[in-house]
Amino acid sequence: MAKKFLKTIISTGMIAASVLALSGCATKSAANKGNTAGSTIKIGVNMELSGAVAGYGEQEKQGVELAVKQINAAGGIKVGNSKKKITAIYRDNKSSTSGAASVAAQLANSDKAVAIVGPATTNDGTASIPNVTKAGVPMVGPSATDPNFTLQKNGSVQKYVFRACFTDAFQGEKAAVFANDTLKAKNIAIIADNSTDYGTGLAKAFKKKFAGKVVATEYYQSGDKDFNAMLTNIKNKKIDAIYAPGYYSELGLVIKQARQAGIKVPIIGADGMADPKLAKIAGAENATDIYYTTPFSTLSANRSSLVKNFLANYKKQYNANAPTFSALAYDSVYMIKQAIEDQKSADSASIAKGLAKIKNMPGVTGTTTIDSKHNPEKPIAVEELTQGKITKVYTVK
Repeated sequence: MAKKFLKTIISTGMIAASVLALSGCATKSAANKGNTAGSTIKIGVNMELSGAVAGYGEQEKQGVELAVKQINAAGGIKVGNSKKKITAIYRDNKSSTSGAASVAAQLANSDKAVAIVGPATTNDGTASIPNVTKAGVPMVGPSATDPNFTLQKNGSVQKYVFRACFTDAFQGEKAAVFANDTLKAKNIAIIADNSTDYGTGLAKAFKKKFAGKVVATEYYQSGDKDFNAMLTNIKNKKIDAIYAPGYYSELGLVIKQARQAGIKVPIIGADGMADPKLAKIAGAENATDIYYTTPFSTLSANRSSLVKNFLANYKKQYNANAPTFSALAYDSVYMIKQAIEDQKSADSASIAKGLAKIKNMPGVTGTTTIDSKHNPEKPIAVEELTQGKITKVYTVK
């Protein structure tokens, strides 16, 4: 998930300028050569560990830590006829595009990482691309969901950029399929965050796939607190559900104010809702008949021993339930492991080739195949909240 928390959107020109300037950190001698593993396999972690999105970054760091611990406990990653353990190098990009670009260069050139996990957000991930490309070091974005993240401006794929999560367009479409087939909704209102590509992209994809009628579309900005005016506008319309793509910080208030206004229809969202803080903000009594698309559900433990073991190990290490972002980062490490073992080599060039060829890899967020655009093909889940708790999970294929 790629949240742009800042209320003031930095201009594209400023972002591009900072990225280009920091690209100089990547030395010419390192250009497109990549790195080779030594006695251990160095994996860089370019993560938002402080700043606006540190919550997501810390969750992903824990997912990486757990994967590394388990792989090393089993002897490491098989490289040809031997095994090598992982050394994870964690660096804080401070939730900024300039920081992410600088960290990418440091991990690739100074730390000699053979592959990188992160950043968490699309903005920070995109800022990292010039430096990892120049160095020839592949990166796996656990939660960068913008459809263009893995693509160049001309539409061709970024050779060294991969992701573990599905795209905004994919989950927007699947939310519409869920509304069509499971909720049997005929008329829907949309309340979307139009200050981020995340909110607008999801709304666009949903509208394209929804078989019924969108009777109203209301927009808000990140950081807004009062949604009563837009809720009043839709209250008297004949709607079967509301689609609300955005983040828990605002959508918790949307849910609370909707229920207080007497709007009782189902509210559907995206993975930006997949945080326990949603119910805390909305109030557990209001967080009923709430649904959201997510790449990972704790209730999947009822069907998968892989997920069940992951949840148990996470609980043991962190004394908490595993969040979606930890699961995605965990799978990101295992994607790198799979690529190394398939290629029988732990150099950057081989890892990039292996990542592009992953087929049917078991993962806690679903069996994964990487497509031609470096996106994962995997099932998507829809979680249902009742009284603020996850009570049911649906699979939308």
